[in-house]
Amino acid sequence: MRILVTGGAGFIGSHLSDRLLEKGHSVIALDNLLTGSTDNIAHLAGRSDFKFINHDVTEYIFIPGNIDFIFHLASPASPIDYLMYPIQTLKVGALGTHKALGLAKEKNAGLLLASTSEVYGDPLVHPQPESYWGNVNPVGPRGVYDEAKRYAEALVFAYHRTHGVDTRIARIFNTYGPRNRADDGRVVPSFVCQAIKGEDLTIFGDGGQTRSFCFVSDTVNGLIALMESGYHDPVNIGNPNEMTVKEFALEVIRFAESRSSLVYRDLPVDDPKVRKPDISTAKRVLNWGPEVLLEDGLKETIDYFRRTVM
Repeated sequence: MRILVTGGAGFIGSHLSDRLLEKGHSVIALDNLLTGSTDNIAHLAGRSDFKFINHDVTEYIFIPGNIDFIFHLASPASPIDYLMYPIQTLKVGALGTHKALGLAKEKNAGLLLASTSEVYGDPLVHPQPESYWGNVNPVGPRGVYDEAKRYAEALVFAYHRTHGVDTRIARIFNTYGPRNRADDGRVVPSFVCQAIKGEDLTIFGDGGQTRSFCFVSDTVNGLIALMESGYHDPVNIGNPNEMTVKEFALEVIRFAESRSSLVYRDLPVDDPKVRKPDISTAKRVLNWGPEVLLEDGLKETIDYFRRTVM
């Protein structure tokens, strides 16, 4: 297959490109490098089955030749990024998704939207099944990301119902691993970088809010399994092993063999109190579930940041 990955120079997009190439597909990675980096795909330079295009997906996309499938991952994805780029985040969710779907329609290609657990907002249902409609503040600071992805999902279904585009929607939960940006503000790179530098780990709130962490290779395998399925409804892709942020911070300190302590700051506005995916649909439809243990994933992530940050 000839596959386009928007956001292909990003964290998940670059790992996805690697895996698709391993499976024998050819890959076109499209990215405007707002939050992505060519460092993530430098090892692919020169390959005949890989091409990088520096382009903003919110503008018209011209790619000659056939395309069999599109993974639409382009978007700022961390709170620091989408608070810094609120309008760009909304534009990529709306205009970028529209352009990607238009290309899929033109090329008669399938399309997978990388949506997010943030469509559930600060959930009142726990764990979160795909049938839950969410509890989102549309005018809060996080609303630019939450509503961009919710609109993108609606647009994907409109193209599926109206034009028959072969679509998928993956609601991705917290994903971590090598190539996470050290400064992207998410809990894993923040804690790991603080721990290996011997700095105190910054916890927002009392640390009692919960998260679940899925290693990037598991997330990528879930996305590919969804691509290869014929399933059109949203599917949660994440790890249901839930833990508090404080518990996770202590695990990072332990695996990093750090002497760091914990410090506490005010909780950001609309920060979710709980986050845990119900992955029964992924198990049933895709025969997918996470396989990488937190200990193994954290060790690999810590090793990566020791090489790149220290």
